[in-house]
Amino acid sequence: MTQLTGSVAITGGRVVPVDGPIIENGTVLVTDGVITAVGADVAVPDGVPVVDATGRWVLPGFIDAHAHVGIDEESQGWAGNDTNEMTDPNGARMRALDAINPADEGFKDALSGGVTAVVVKPGSGNPIGGQTVAIKTWGRIIDEMVLMAPCSVKSALGENPKRVYGEKKQLPSTRQGVAAVIRDAMTKAQDYRAKRDAAASKEEPFDRDPTSEVLVRVLDGELPWCQHTHRADDIATSIRLADEFGYRLIVNHATEGFLLADVLAERNIPCIVGPLFTSRSKVELRERTLANPGRLAKAGVEVALTTDHPVVPINFLIHQATLAVKEGMTREDALQSLTVNPARMMGLADRVGSLTQGLDGDVVIWDGDPLDVMSRAERVFVSGVSVYEWRDGQGVTTTPYRQLSR
Repeated sequence: MTQLTGSVAITGGRVVPVDGPIIENGTVLVTDGVITAVGADVAVPDGVPVVDATGRWVLPGFIDAHAHVGIDEESQGWAGNDTNEMTDPNGARMRALDAINPADEGFKDALSGGVTAVVVKPGSGNPIGGQTVAIKTWGRIIDEMVLMAPCSVKSALGENPKRVYGEKKQLPSTRQGVAAVIRDAMTKAQDYRAKRDAAASKEEPFDRDPTSEVLVRVLDGELPWCQHTHRADDIATSIRLADEFGYRLIVNHATEGFLLADVLAERNIPCIVGPLFTSRSKVELRERTLANPGRLAKAGVEVALTTDHPVVPINFLIHQATLAVKEGMTREDALQSLTVNPARMMGLADRVGSLTQGLDGDVVIWDGDPLDVMSRAERVFVSGVSVYEWRDGQGVTTTPYRQLSR
């Protein structure tokens, strides 16, 4: 299934490609869903619709690299919560893809905040939660929205899994138990891979194991390991496990990441940081600070910001960046944390993350500097199609798929 694509020329705006210098009075040309030209002197072909962005800022759509939009539906209670399959500590075979409802209110919120792509992840109730999926934030059915599936595998250390299974009086009920579950699963996957490859070399039949198959892809470096972890000691455990099994680690949340910023930078371990607009609702969050993203970036860590939607509404992603700048993050690092950085760390840089020729035409027109809290996303394009517009005091989708106002 293929998402609808369109062509458009957005002219006269202050174009911020993110991966290059700002272009005053620039043009972004999208042809059949793909950016074909960006610059100050772009010829617009006959027949291409023109949108005048004079006095506006033009940026790539933002990316939330860690959220639960569509699987933890707002205002639906238990009926719309498919975030955690908390009946098996090893849920590697579970797929967020199979539980996303594109009608979730969160997708409309995403568009209103200029977020055009999101990595939807299982929750943190299990040591191994399952497979994540990168999607666009607009479409009729999830299959039309997919950027990459799977995108990574979600895992969790710390309070959440030990609480969930401790209440069940079963493994894992401690931090050492959580690490043991992950280590056991990876060891089993190593053995599975050896037996599978041996059977294949002899052309012998072999019983497949969907759970181990996914973990073999992690061990082989095909899929990154997205590790939910807040405390510094849990971050250290995530590094220890990654060293032991050789997989590609992405630290998610990294609440105390600033305490290990030099270690993370030295090992080139990226961090998806947030949510930032929360209280210190559990022990793991006692060191939460809006200065964390800036401290990590200053140390040389590649940083992406996340709302962890619905923990923080996804349309507040840009506001988290604004306050991170207030607390020391550079403007350049802040914008990169919403665009090129999450695209690169999640393997999506060939599709999204900047206004670059050859990438998808996911473009947002802002009425001012997006890092100003008073600025608003006025027009949103996904693959060159106008999908959201602020008019007459409300945000409205403007596509043939559905007419949704808020």
